[in-house]
Amino acid sequence: MRIGVIGHQGYQGLPEILAMLASEAPRLGLELSCEPNLQQSATGCSTLVNAGGLDALISLGGDGTLLRAARFLDGADVPIMGVNLGKLGFLTSCRGKDFAKMLPRLAKGQYQNDSRMMLEASPTGAGSTPVRMRALNDFVLHKGGFARVLRLRVSVNREELGTLAADGIVISTPTGSTAYSLSAGGPIVAPTVESILITSVSPHTLAVRPILLPPDAVITVQPVDAPQEVLVTVDGQVGTSLGTDQGLTIRCSDFRAKIVRFTGTTFFGRMRRKLGWGGLAERDE
Repeated sequence: MRIGVIGHQGYQGLPEILAMLASEAPRLGLELSCEPNLQQSATGCSTLVNAGGLDALISLGGDGTLLRAARFLDGADVPIMGVNLGKLGFLTSCRGKDFAKMLPRLAKGQYQNDSRMMLEASPTGAGSTPVRMRALNDFVLHKGGFARVLRLRVSVNREELGTLAADGIVISTPTGSTAYSLSAGGPIVAPTVESILITSVSPHTLAVRPILLPPDAVITVQPVDAPQEVLVTVDGQVGTSLGTDQGLTIRCSDFRAKIVRFTGTTFFGRMRRKLGWGGLAERDE
């Protein structure tokens, strides 16, 4: 079983986790391929170049590391086991302290795949290049460093929804509904509710509220008389910018992310523990 490993070096305990993984891999019949920056702590680990030939991908860090893992797969049908080395880890499969006992279950296939829809986007308009970006959480259009409002014309399936004045707009999956969209006032959407969520960031009109669309919707966002460069951020991590007269078209991706889930973990259980739904008593458990 060939396992890819990516990780965030900013987390304490990462070298120890990698050393344990490397020592257990031969006994469990695992062949490891690691990011170059992790190889020093994982003896015998080959270099991870792409998703070709992988049976599973382990992400060591937090939710951000798992999001990066999903984009790294670039459409490959490979399950991701997220190991939380931080505090929140809402998307991850297990905590760092439980990794040693969960690893054999991964090796034996004793898990379920939590299938999550993804979005893809590409710039449109004059001078745009055919770049396709994928997101597990969201695409965010926002302004640069100046405190000036954006005007964004939003269309759904080529029908104009309206032009909103706001600091930005979040186009998210159900997975991303618990991320930036939630902070901007959007609802929590259960992962099984296939949909695309539009949430404006600090809108300047009280009538503008989040909108939940069907998964086959095609959304186009076109900046209007933008006073500056408009930025596009993917999963809060990477992105690009839109030039003059350029917009962004977002739709459901054909690729779905598969997150490893072990028996006893549910979305609502994680919502109670991680997001403090109903109180914060369980958050640190």
